[in-house]
Amino acid sequence: MTRFFAAPHDISGGTIRLTAEDAAHIRSLRLRPEDEFIVCDEEGSDYICRLGKRGDSSTAEILETRPSRGEASVICDAYIALAKGDRLDYAVQKSVELGARNVILFPSERCVAIPGDMVKKTARLQRIALETAKQCGRGRVPEVTAASGFAAAVGQAACAELPLFFYECEEEAHLKQILDESPLPQTISILTGPEGGFELFEAELAKSAGMRAVTLGPRILRCETAPAAALAAIMYHTGNL
Repeated sequence: MTRFFAAPHDISGGTIRLTAEDAAHIRSLRLRPEDEFIVCDEEGSDYICRLGKRGDSSTAEILETRPSRGEASVICDAYIALAKGDRLDYAVQKSVELGARNVILFPSERCVAIPGDMVKKTARLQRIALETAKQCGRGRVPEVTAASGFAAAVGQAACAELPLFFYECEEEAHLKQILDESPLPQTISILTGPEGGFELFEAELAKSAGMRAVTLGPRILRCETAPAAALAAIMYHTGNL
């Protein structure tokens, strides 16, 4: 079914007030009054709906409420280094599909390109996250933000119960080995690098902040592939894939 998102304050009395953009989308889909669709409140609930009285596309009538099935049981934030071209689009899209709670972008020493206007960049990526969340059945839209610098990203990522720093020069600590340790954490952060990998001082900074350096195996993954691979492994291990 077609999926939309609504703010909790727009849900009351058995009806949901839809945004002008969603109302226009409904009209373009030519939904009939009896057709059903889903509206998510971004707080863990899905509402099975149909159009309001007389087919009004600005409101939805709630038929059924059920828990959202699209959210993972583990909170995993993806910290992704800025990348050139559409690589960042791909990384954000796949992170949302694979269940990342939020996506945080950051600059790194070897980043090939850093956008001049990060507000504009994150706004565009937030739209990608929204459309991806609708397509893949998420119960909330992950927030796309940008850290002020590498140190700021590390400091934030290190607050997770299991903060993972994916480092191309790490050879001993494997992801499966770390995930097999018990008990399973409730919060995980993954931090992946840019096209050229991390500088040694960046790796040392991450380790000193409490992050665990880890390898994704003997092959060097592209910067847009690494976050997707890490998230897929984590979601599989925790029963979310």
